[in-house]
Amino acid sequence: MSDVILTTFVSIRTLQICGRQRLHEGERGEGVISAAMAVLIMAILGAAMWLAFDKLFDDTTKQTKTKVEQIGK
Repeated sequence: MSDVILTTFVSIRTLQICGRQRLHEGERGEGVISAAMAVLIMAILGAAMWLAFDKLFDDTTKQTKTKVEQIGK
């Protein structure tokens, strides 16, 4: 008798769990999408920082070159 009760309990519990997972199937891939968005945002920020650094470095190089040329005259 206890085997029948155990089998019934396991069957009912399995159906409950499967039913819950079906409700959440629409959320599959949410973590992957969020991670991809985070990577994209970081890439955009990195590119913006590189452009700002590159412009700053170019301006500094030009000013240094100008000052060195002035000292050499």
